[in-house]
Amino acid sequence: MRTFDQGGVTVFEVPAEEPRLGSEHNATDLIGEAYGVEFALFAIPVSRLAADFLQLRTKMAGLFIQKFVNYGVRVAFVGDVSAAIAASEALAAFIAESNRGAVAWFVADTAELKRRLGGR
Repeated sequence: MRTFDQGGVTVFEVPAEEPRLGSEHNATDLIGEAYGVEFALFAIPVSRLAADFLQLRTKMAGLFIQKFVNYGVRVAFVGDVSAAIAASEALAAFIAESNRGAVAWFVADTAELKRRLGGR
């Protein structure tokens, strides 16, 4: 894992390699891996997410994000989720609401994440 600074925000970038992420335990593991590193936001590639992470009925996304909220850590999911959004109005609303806040974002790529952080 590496960190980079953007707009005064240190981002902890999670590598795209396996394993897949989806459980609360996975979120806790990531937070634990970053222990001792000063950063303000996790950047997690969408490719790392479990296959059904974006299916709201599984509650994976909500429980995963809640773990970050509990630890006071922001998270951005980086990658194209347009197909999942097109397939689910509820997911589209969930992502839109997340992106209005400051805790969990869904961004298309690292460039979009950097643009969002640049203004903060």
